[in-house]
Amino acid sequence: MTRRVDISYKTILFISAFLAFLWILFLIRDLILILFISIILMSALSPMVDYLTKFKVPKGLSIALIYLIIIGVVSLLVSLIITPLASQTANLVGNLPQALERVLPAVNIDISFLRDQLTTLSRNVVGFSFTVFSNVIELIFMLVITFYLLLDKERVYKLLIQLTPGQKEKTRSLIYKIEGRLGAWFRGQITLSLIIGLLSYTLLFLLNVPYALPLAIVAGIMEIIPMIGPIIAAIPAILVALIVSPTLALFVALGYFAIQQAENSFIVPQVMKKAVGLNPLIVIITIAVGGRLLGVVGALLAVPITVVIQILLQELMHVDLDTYSNPQEEQKSA
Repeated sequence: MTRRVDISYKTILFISAFLAFLWILFLIRDLILILFISIILMSALSPMVDYLTKFKVPKGLSIALIYLIIIGVVSLLVSLIITPLASQTANLVGNLPQALERVLPAVNIDISFLRDQLTTLSRNVVGFSFTVFSNVIELIFMLVITFYLLLDKERVYKLLIQLTPGQKEKTRSLIYKIEGRLGAWFRGQITLSLIIGLLSYTLLFLLNVPYALPLAIVAGIMEIIPMIGPIIAAIPAILVALIVSPTLALFVALGYFAIQQAENSFIVPQVMKKAVGLNPLIVIITIAVGGRLLGVVGALLAVPITVVIQILLQELMHVDLDTYSNPQEEQKSA
C-alpha cells in the first residue's frame, strides 16, 4: 500500500527561502568575517572607550584617540622590528641548508636544491607578510565598522534586544556576556603572546642564540595554540642553538621548558583570571577545522567563534566548556 505525502506550498516556499538565505550567506562570507572581526575589536576596545568617557571625553574623540594610539604603537613596533626581522629571517633561511648538512649528515638531502628553494623563500618572506595586509580597502572598511560599532553600541544592542520582546533581559545578558568574553579573550591572547615573546627573546638574547628576534616572534605567535604551540616554537630555537653547540641547545631546551612551566602555573592563570578559557583539546580541534574550512583566517577566528558557541551552549543548554572560571561574573550571577 502506497502512502501519499502532501507538501504544502508554504513548506516549499520556506525551504526555498532558507536555501536562498544560506546561499546569500555563502556569497557574502567575506563581509561576515570582516563584521565578526570588527565585533571582536569592538569588544576589546570598548572598555578603553568607556574609561575615557568617564572623564567627560566625547565618545567619538575617545575612539579616535584610541585609534591614533594603536596606529602609533603598531607603526613604532614595525619600524623597530621589521628591518632586523627581515635580515635575521633571511640569514636564518639562507644558512639552514648548511646547518642541516652539519646536524644531519646521515640524511640524504639535496642541499643545493634546498638552498635554492630557501633562498627564494627568504627573498619573499617579507613580501608575503605584507601581502596578508595588502588589501587596504578591507582593512579601512573593518576599522570604519569597528568605529561605528563602538560609537553606536548602545543603539545596536537596544535594537537587538527589541527583536526579542519576550526575552529582553536574557538577550541583554547574552549580548553583554558575549562582548565581555570576546574582549577578554582578545586582550588576554595579545597579553600572553607579548609576555611569551619577550621571555623567549630575553632567554635567547642572554644565551647569545642567533636569530633571537624571529624565533621569539614565532614563540609569541604560537602562543595562541594551547599545549602544542610552545613545543612547536621551541623546536626551531633548539635546532638553531644546536648549530652552535649541543650544550647551547640543551640550555635553550631547559629555558623553553622553564618558560612553559611558568606559563602553565602562573602566567596563564593570572592573565586569564578575568576571562573564560576553553578546553585545550576543543581549541586544537576548532583551529584545525577552521584552518581546513577557511585557511589562515579560519584558524585565527576559530577560537572566538567557539567562545560565542560556548556562551550560547551555556545559556541555552547549560553545557559548561570552561577551563578557567570568571570570579567576577560568578559573583554577579550569584
